Amino acid sequence: MKTTIVKAFGTSTSDTPLSQMNINRREVTEKDIEIEILYCGVCHSDLHSAKNDWGFTTYPVVPGHEIVGKVTNIGSGVTKHKIGDIVAIGCLVDSCRTCKSCQQDLEQHCLNGYTGTYGGNDKYLGGTTHGGYSQKIVADEHFVLKVPANLNLAAVAPLLCAGITTWSPLKHWKVTKDSKVAVVGLGGLGHMAIKLAKGLGAEVTLFSRTPDKEKDAKKLGADAVIISTNNEQMQSVNGKFDLIIDTVPYTHDINPYIQTLGISGTLVLVGYLGDINPMLNTVPMILGRKSVAGSLIGGIAETQELLDFCGEHNIVSEVEIIKMQDINNAFERMLKSDVRYRFVIDMASLKD
Repeated sequence: MKTTIVKAFGTSTSDTPLSQMNINRREVTEKDIEIEILYCGVCHSDLHSAKNDWGFTTYPVVPGHEIVGKVTNIGSGVTKHKIGDIVAIGCLVDSCRTCKSCQQDLEQHCLNGYTGTYGGNDKYLGGTTHGGYSQKIVADEHFVLKVPANLNLAAVAPLLCAGITTWSPLKHWKVTKDSKVAVVGLGGLGHMAIKLAKGLGAEVTLFSRTPDKEKDAKKLGADAVIISTNNEQMQSVNGKFDLIIDTVPYTHDINPYIQTLGISGTLVLVGYLGDINPMLNTVPMILGRKSVAGSLIGGIAETQELLDFCGEHNIVSEVEIIKMQDINNAFERMLKSDVRYRFVIDMASLKD
């Protein structure tokens, strides 16, 4: 298969900074779309993958799965998009499309294994797929999304991961204007959870360990802030919430939050992968038919639904735009939670 060499940023080991490298992109096949990448969001998953924190990174790795760009070439069989369109790619670039999950528009749960935008198995070129920290990308049109024309393109990028990660549980648990939703953690995921839950009309509360997030949370749309280290405040919301979206990316005690769920309420984990510590106490779950669940991004149809909803309600992420050359510093700042609330790379800087 013919390929084109493009500039990218990645790393070949877990302990070296990201730096410029060249990668191959395939030429378009019948159903492919080639995209010049304009903006790429910086996700915590990018950092974890670069550092091999989860233990399954294949090097070299070029991160990036919050991609917004312009169509520059299309295959002969493409019908969804045309040259010049502004489009997006999220965390997925392929799946089997035939299994039970894929047939239900749940490509993220493909029973035969989805192909991640980076770190997945590249069935065309061999090796692993490379992500959005690059000049361009080629993907099947099924996995390429339409971007509403009225939205700020840089601020759209984080919707492709942070947005859909929080939108999917809001929709699955049927949040409406009558719902009471709480969000644990105010970061890249948490701030999108607040905006989207409020956009759906829910009453929204932020759980925070310290009061310094209150002003930002209310500006983003939260109706209230509960300090999780304050026992009196926690007791004041016992049994209140229909849904809690927990965005915290490290192990933490979720038992106090379960007490704040109403009958048949659910706490859904979207930020942390791993063992729960301290151990989960099942007593309030059994007595109140409460649930602890997990959720993984969303399928392609659901992600398009999210983008359309954001276009209708003018919802985007709060972003800080950086140059590609500043990515290692951005990673360091992410570790310190020093970003409000998502870094986005202006990929024009890769041309420098």
